[in-house]
Amino acid sequence: MRMAMGRRPLLAMGAAGLAAPALAQGRPITLVVPFPPGGSTDFMGRLLAERMQGALGQPVLVENRPGGATVVGAEAVARAAPDGHTVLVNSGTTLTINPLLMRSLSYKVEDFAPVSLLSTLPFAFLVQNRMPATISEFVALAKSRPGQLNYGTNGPSSFNNIAAVLVAEKLGIRMQDVTYRGDAQQLNDFLAGTLDLLVVGGASAIGPHRNGQGRIIGWTGDRRLPSMPEIPTFDEFAPGALAQTYFGLAVPARTPRPVIDRLSQAAATALKEPALRDRLLAEGQFALGTSPEEYGAFLRAEAERWAPVLQKMNLQID
Repeated sequence: MRMAMGRRPLLAMGAAGLAAPALAQGRPITLVVPFPPGGSTDFMGRLLAERMQGALGQPVLVENRPGGATVVGAEAVARAAPDGHTVLVNSGTTLTINPLLMRSLSYKVEDFAPVSLLSTLPFAFLVQNRMPATISEFVALAKSRPGQLNYGTNGPSSFNNIAAVLVAEKLGIRMQDVTYRGDAQQLNDFLAGTLDLLVVGGASAIGPHRNGQGRIIGWTGDRRLPSMPEIPTFDEFAPGALAQTYFGLAVPARTPRPVIDRLSQAAATALKEPALRDRLLAEGQFALGTSPEEYGAFLRAEAERWAPVLQKMNLQID
């Protein structure tokens, strides 16, 4: 009897040990942001790191690995050990646009396991104060100067460039793109007057708009921002002018499912926090925090949605 009683705790401990996530306690988790500091992806990564650190009970760091339209950072995560300690904070560029556009991409979507869809983010058209203040006036100006208005992007395959091209097509205008390595560098040139406009996420556009350093004339999303209800969407002006990016977490393929679940639950817990949701919304992001399965289904749907659009645009990167 004494022996039987003694085995029950041991069996329970064994089962718990098999089910427990394999994240090494005390060892930092690194969120890899494939952009320089200062942009929307970096903003999300740093907010999330603060909250996930508390939920996981271990350090969560942010490492910026910019370059190659997010390829540098994504490749680093794809090649990392599949133990949950290296996590990609990806945007739509990384797991949707790049695989559809780049012929010789050094990673595949299958190299990653989805963890959670964090949020969606429409882009803003932030124009110089000297330019028209409404969409209709902006379109009239652009049509009078075809191909002359310039805007900053994170590269031909970046989601903000895709959004700009799609919206411009729906509006019947042509613009000239200028490539940068991140939102912060674009913003510096915009503030210096070098760029006519920016097509950027809310975190990079709302501040200058409120500070009088430029003005947002429209959003590329499917709804107006509650904190700025006076600014319309381009879809209201030209149906089909809809293009928004997203942020998610992904880990190397073959990462154990218990580890993925633990990371996903930590992200979901963080994104349920009202203060965090409000802060994201104030920066133009609509918080989600999905399961790995939901994020995987979302990624498949995005690929199906954008493949014909990009084919029509005839965008291809070697």
